[in-house]
Amino acid sequence: MFTPLTVVLAVAALALAAWCGWAAFRNQPTKDWHFIGMAVVTLLALVQLVVGIVQFARGGEPAEGTAVFVAYLAAVVVCMPLVGLISLTERTKWGSLSVVAGAVVLAALQARLHDIWGGGSGG
Repeated sequence: MFTPLTVVLAVAALALAAWCGWAAFRNQPTKDWHFIGMAVVTLLALVQLVVGIVQFARGGEPAEGTAVFVAYLAAVVVCMPLVGLISLTERTKWGSLSVVAGAVVLAALQARLHDIWGGGSGG
């Protein structure tokens, strides 16, 4: 896998979590700017999906199995759109907190993807 992209995605997700956490602390729902942040994180996740597919096409093999790796890649891609939808339906600070939770989960998924691929040296 491509380790710098994994790190950038994890850091972007944690930055989004902090940003939405600040909004929740101030009792604010997610705003348009937060959704732009979610879109950026989602775009990075889509780039990671493409990189993962290219790694498979080039003969790369995850250390812990293809099915697990693909499942984690899919979870990363759907994570932000799902919490974005939840935050749209919950227009209180709890909507912002749902984005915080989703972004932290996404960052954790990045760490796990790194491990599944073999510490970044499997491809």
